[in-house]
Amino acid sequence: MYNNHHQHEPQSGAFVSFSEISLAKKNSDRIKRSGFETDSSSFTDKLINWLESRRSVVKLIEPAPSQEQLLDAIHCAMTAPDHKKLKPWRFIVTAGDARLSLAEALLASAIAQAQRAGELVDEKTRCKTLNMPLRAPVIITVVTQMRYHEKVPHFEQMLSAGACIQNLILALQAQGFASVWRTGLLANEAEIKRYFNVGAEDYIAGFIYVGTPASPVPTRQKLSVDEYVTFDM
Repeated sequence: MYNNHHQHEPQSGAFVSFSEISLAKKNSDRIKRSGFETDSSSFTDKLINWLESRRSVVKLIEPAPSQEQLLDAIHCAMTAPDHKKLKPWRFIVTAGDARLSLAEALLASAIAQAQRAGELVDEKTRCKTLNMPLRAPVIITVVTQMRYHEKVPHFEQMLSAGACIQNLILALQAQGFASVWRTGLLANEAEIKRYFNVGAEDYIAGFIYVGTPASPVPTRQKLSVDEYVTFDM
């Protein structure tokens, strides 16, 4: 069931919504407690700091985004780079009891995968698989919908789907929610593709689990970029 509250108050800790950062002058004490204060009061510095703070959160609970918030986040996702504007992706939102149907499809995939390997699914694996979709109140499944275009190979369209997911995750964080991008060995099994009506040449790019952090989110340590960057000037 979607949360009908359009305004969501994130928990205290490192996880802060973008709206709070944009109102930093009014919320300076809260920003300071949350670890988002920067030396500069400029909006740009606060935005960069906010982006650098992004991290996955695996333990997610209610409240979840409302349908309106989900649509807003998906709209942001669709502004991702998209060569020739092919829109080579789709979004499927799963919540409430529909997660149980997804759980059954995942279990069927796990059984089929095990059978191909000449193995059986034990009770522990069965329970773990059935619990997978219940780890968050909402799951947004992003799948590719490849289009033929002589100037846009499929790998570019797959990259667009990945960029789409990143925009989606940031939009959800801006609304005050947390998420984690999951795939796993079952994501592109035949049974799961059938469940989401994904074609043979398409892929499930990710299951985006969404909700509220179950506990305060630790602050991300500053990353060193030097060894990953080359300037050729």
